[in-house]
Formats: sequence, structure tokens, C-alpha cells
Amino acid sequence: MTHPLDLTADVVALTRALVDLPSESGREAELADAVEAALRALPHLTVERVGDSVVACTGLGRAERALIAGHLDTVPAAGNLPSRLADGRVHGLGACDMKGGVAVALRLAAGIPEPVRDVTYVFYECEEVEGDRNGLARIGAEHPALLADAGLAILMEPSDAGVEAGCQGILTADIMVGGARAHTARAWQGVNAAHKAARVLQRLDDHMPERVVIDGLEYREGLSAVAVRAGVAGNVVPDECVVTVNFRFAPSRSAEEAEAYVRGLFPEYEVRVAEVVPGASPHLDRIGGLVRALGAEPRAKLGWTDVARFAALGVPALNYGPGDPSLAHTAGEYVPVEHLERCESRLRAWLS
Repeated sequence: MTHPLDLTADVVALTRALVDLPSESGREAELADAVEAALRALPHLTVERVGDSVVACTGLGRAERALIAGHLDTVPAAGNLPSRLADGRVHGLGACDMKGGVAVALRLAAGIPEPVRDVTYVFYECEEVEGDRNGLARIGAEHPALLADAGLAILMEPSDAGVEAGCQGILTADIMVGGARAHTARAWQGVNAAHKAARVLQRLDDHMPERVVIDGLEYREGLSAVAVRAGVAGNVVPDECVVTVNFRFAPSRSAEEAEAYVRGLFPEYEVRVAEVVPGASPHLDRIGGLVRALGAEPRAKLGWTDVARFAALGVPALNYGPGDPSLAHTAGEYVPVEHLERCESRLRAWLS
């Protein structure tokens, strides 16, 4: 059963309606159905469905096309449904990440039939899970024409209703430390790999992460051990210890440069790279007009977001959405009403 969405409702009511439609990653169908039905009722939009993602486009022949995107999925509930409105905040699962941003985008899609620039609205599935399930990536791979011709993109990630430009890249790798097994009663006959891993951990503790300034924005890198695994039994000296590291690198580094950097820090060890995903440069020279229109001083995005997918397509993008990103995925998640209203009004003015 499809629950209808009223896109003429104010942004607060619409945010609550979206929160009250559960859409944990992989289970977005009901919400996608509701979004699709609401957008298909608007004659000024052409609507396409790709899995449980929905793409809606204006076709006015404007000289410029912008893309506004938000994901429909949330992490699992933590006793934070249904929504509630209290103290000037909408509380509930996904209110911050990122149904508040989706509500703003839906309001724009419905309320501006003749924007001064053409707009492609993308509401996509599976952002909170493995990258190979990401709805935006699927659209780009299977239906690239739907994302084509955009001169810039706005990702409605929570950013305290400010501009967070670009994003950092991510590398995850295992540092393999070898040893030799022995019975713990005769430990001297073996080589304890877990003990030898102390050198890796000390090197990480001594590491001084770089601060990289791009377009006047400072990106702070970080290299951290996130897991240490060793041992097969309580009476066996470990012959292998695996230290998993996570490297958040500035968008000035390519994926290849980030990998070479980590390998260079541990030249005597085998380094098995599990994942490396490049970031996105801020490109303030190309999106400065939008930044000024939003009336916010840009900051560097220190995490990774899907703006990197737009960067890979050659489309400069920024993060701009209601809500404090530090509240994302928490049981106490909320989005301030003031953020919802500010993001909507400023984007509405830019599109009008």
C-alpha cells in the first residue's frame, strides 16, 4: 500500500511524513513508491524509476542544469519512531540523515515549476550500506543520461544548513605482521606476531597527519588503526597479526597516491588494500556563485560523501542540507525546524 505524500504541506509536516515511512537500507520500496507517485502527479516533471530510486527532471531548455540529490534510506531504527515535533526540532529516525534534506528537495521539485535553471532531482536508495548497492552509483552505471548535462550538483547531506565543499577519500588496508606458531607453554620456540605488531601501532601513534589547504579550505587527514586481529587459540602463540588501518586523505591525493603513501609508511610489511575511494575537490572556482547565493562560509567536508561520485563524472558538487551531521545514526537524531526552513528558502531563491 502506497502512503500518499502531500508535497504542498510545509517542510516540517513533509519531513515528519517521510520519517514515519520506514526505509531502512534495502527496504525503501514503500517510500520510493510514495515519492514516485507524488512526483508523477506534477506535469512539469519527467519521472524515471531505477530500482528503488526516483529521478525527476524539468525540461525547459535552460542554459544550465543543476542536480539536487538525497538518499531515501536510513540506518536501522533505535526506538526513534514515529516522528515527533518538540522544542523547534523534528525528532525521529532519519530526520537529520537525511529525510529533512529530502523534504526540502521534494518541496522545491513541486513548488518551482519554472526554475531559472533546469533541475534534475535524484532520490536514491542504499546510501548507508556497501558501495556496490548504492542507488546513485547504479543510476550512473545503468542510466548515465539521467545524470548528464549537470553543471553542478547539490547533495542534501546534513551540514548544519551550511556549505561543506568537496570531501576526503577513504582507504582501508590490512598490515600483515608475520611470526611463528608455538605452544604457549614453550613460547620461546615461536615468534609472537601480536607482540611484533607493537611496532606497527607505535608507527601509527607517531604518525603526524597532514593538513592540506585547497581553495582556502583545510582538509585534515587521519590514519588510524581500527582493528587488531591475532591468534587461533588460547594456548597458541600467534603466527600472524593483522592491523587494519583507515586512512582519510585529502582530495589532493588520487587513489593511487593514497595507496602509495600508506605502503611507503610500512615498507617492510605486506599491505593488503581492501578499499580505496577517492575524494572530491571543492571546485569553489566553479560553484562560487551557488555558495554566495546560499549565504554560507564554505567549510571542508572531512568525511566521505557521494559528492565524490559526482566528481568522478566531472560534475562539481557540494554538501548542503539541514541537520547536524554528528547526530546522524544516533538514537536521539533530530533536525532543527530553522534549518529546514533556511535550506528551503535559500535554494528556492537560487532556483527562482
